[in-house]
Amino acid sequence: MRDLLREARAHLARAGVDPADAERLARGLLPEGTLLEILDHPPEDFEESFRAAVARRAAREPLQLILGRVGFRELVLHTGPGVFIPRVETELVSGVAIDAARAAVSRRGSARVVDLCTGSGAIAAALASEVAGARVWAVELDPAALDLAARNLAGLGVALVPGDAAVALADLDGTVDVVVANPPYVPPDGVPRDPEVRDWDPAHALYGGGPDGLDLPRAIMRRAAGLLRPGGVLVMEHADVQGEAVRAELVALGAFEDVVTLPDLTGRDRMVRATRLPAVPEVGDCQT
Repeated sequence: MRDLLREARAHLARAGVDPADAERLARGLLPEGTLLEILDHPPEDFEESFRAAVARRAAREPLQLILGRVGFRELVLHTGPGVFIPRVETELVSGVAIDAARAAVSRRGSARVVDLCTGSGAIAAALASEVAGARVWAVELDPAALDLAARNLAGLGVALVPGDAAVALADLDGTVDVVVANPPYVPPDGVPRDPEVRDWDPAHALYGGGPDGLDLPRAIMRRAAGLLRPGGVLVMEHADVQGEAVRAELVALGAFEDVVTLPDLTGRDRMVRATRLPAVPEVGDCQT
């Protein structure tokens, strides 16, 4: 085992990959709890499987796809080709949405939460598993993502809704406590540098449309304004260069207050949080 790991670490280092992924691959391929440090005789088929996995990782295939799973907050989720892999930034977005949902449960005894562009179902799964009293809807259009989300959301009581996030769940308008989204938002000139993202995450899950990448996020903001009850909260991930533009869009909608940009662990602007204003009566409405 020591020889295999030494060889794998060197191979990965030459490919520009974190050498520690050798141990991560080995632990992922062996029975849980196996101590690599004292394993003198790996299972018969381990060496072949391990070398194949190392070759895939050296070719910059994401570790999460090779292992078929990813840790996400308190969960281990399935991953699959053609579906965006959830990452640490989205764990932070989930945490802000979870705090908002818990606050709604404290006020009202329950909370309605909608995850738009759910992808693998990661955010919806975290909310359903961590917030007692939350009823969660997850909306997704892509068939591959819907299939994977169904696996990740099984048994959690989440309503998985096939459809376009820009127009979904009209029957919930004005009743939702939290809308959360990690929509496609990458600008056309913001091609990711890492091959693991650029070459493996699907383009339709990365690029948000328009010259600034905000066409789809704008649609999410508008839909959130329709779904949220007064005092409801929108939490949305965005690129680190989009904070000012996203705040301006939300202010221009005239439906939100307390619009703030929040950072990721490196201090970069990576999400927005905004509170739904009460609906403003249209001219001519009678109030008694």
